[in-house]
Amino acid sequence: MTPASRKVAVVGVALADCGRVDDATPYTLHAQAARRALADAGLDRAVVDGFASAGLGTLAPVEVAEYLGLRPTWVDSTSVGGSTWEVMAAHAADAIARGHANAVLLVYGSTARADIKAGRRTGNLSFGSRGPLQFEVPYGHTLIAKYAMAARRHMIEHGTTIEQLAEVAVQARANAALNPEAMFRTPITVDDVLSGPMIADPFTKLHCCLRSDGGAAVLLTAEEYVRDCRTAPVWILGTGEHVSHATMSEWPDFTTGPAAVSGRLAFERAGVRPEEIDFAELYDAFTYMTLVTLEDLGFCGKGEGGAFVEKGRLLVRGGELPVNTDGGGLSAQHPGMRGLFLLVEAVRQLRGEGGERQVWRRGRVGELPRLGVASATGGWFCSSGTVVLGRG
Repeated sequence: MTPASRKVAVVGVALADCGRVDDATPYTLHAQAARRALADAGLDRAVVDGFASAGLGTLAPVEVAEYLGLRPTWVDSTSVGGSTWEVMAAHAADAIARGHANAVLLVYGSTARADIKAGRRTGNLSFGSRGPLQFEVPYGHTLIAKYAMAARRHMIEHGTTIEQLAEVAVQARANAALNPEAMFRTPITVDDVLSGPMIADPFTKLHCCLRSDGGAAVLLTAEEYVRDCRTAPVWILGTGEHVSHATMSEWPDFTTGPAAVSGRLAFERAGVRPEEIDFAELYDAFTYMTLVTLEDLGFCGKGEGGAFVEKGRLLVRGGELPVNTDGGGLSAQHPGMRGLFLLVEAVRQLRGEGGERQVWRRGRVGELPRLGVASATGGWFCSSGTVVLGRG
C-alpha cells in the first residue's frame, strides 16, 4: 500500500461545553473538545501528529497546540471564515492520504457570547475593514447587511418569499427541539419569525443565528488506525473548496454562492450524486444561507430553493432531506466559525448517535444513513468547503 492510496476516516468527534459558558476561556474549550474527541475515538494523545486550529481573535495554532501538549509535525492555520473547518478537513485528508500525517486533530473553541456580555469585542481578523473593504464600510456594508442584500436579490430574481425564508428558521427550531444540547428548543412559527424585530431588511431577529460560547473537535486518521478505535469509522469520500470574492462588487451573482463550485468538486471526487445524500449539514448564519446552499449543491434547481424548503422537507421527522439535524446555527449553537460543528453532527448521524433526532437512509426507515454532506460558508459567501462523508 502506498501512502497516496491510504483511506481517511473520522474516528473521533466531540463538543466542548456550549451555549452559555461564563467560566471558561477559549483555551479551556479547546482542551475540553480535544480530550473528549480522543476519548470518543479511544486513542491516546500520543498518536496525534497533525494539528489544525483557527479562531476569532488572535489564538494561534502554535499556542493552542502547546496548551494541549501536542508537538505536531503537520500543522494548518487556514482561515477563510466559517468554512475553515471543511477546508482544513480537506487539507488534513490529503496529508494523511499522502503519508505526511497519520492522525490530525481539528479543534475550535470560542467564548463569543461571554466576550460580548463582558464588553470584550472579538472579530475574525481575516474579514475586517482593510484594503478594498474600506470602501464598503462607510456605507453600512456590515456582514449582516451583505447577506440581507443577497437575500433580497434572490427574492427579486426568483420570487422567493419572506415566508419561505422563515420556514428555514421554523424547521431548524423543530430539529433543535429534538436535541438536548441545543440552546433554543421552544418551537416557533412563521408568524413568530415575521413579527420579530427587524435587524437588516428582510431579516428579522429569528432569520439570524444565535450567539453562543462553545467548542468542537474532530479527529481524522489513516485507515490502519481504525482497528484500534472504539467507534465505527466515517470515511472522507470527497472534498471541495472554493474562494469567490471579498468585496461585494466582485461577487458576480448574489444568488449563487461558492458552494456551487466546492459542492460540485466534492460530489465528483466522491463519485456520488446529490440525490444519493441522506442528510445535509449546512452553515446557517442566516436563513438565506441554507436556501441558496441547497440550490448550489444541486438538491434543487437555481431559483427553486424557496419552494424546496416548504412542506417540512428539512425536518428530521419526515423530511425529504433532513438539514441541520442538530438545529444548526439558528437554534443549536453558534460560537462563530461554526463549520466544525457541521462535521461533528454529520459523523454522529452516520454512526447512529442522533438519539431522538436520528435520521434514516432515504426511503428506508430504520436503516442508518449511508451518505451525508457538510458544507460551510465563510465571510459573506466569500468561501466554501464541502465534505462528503460515508459509512461502511
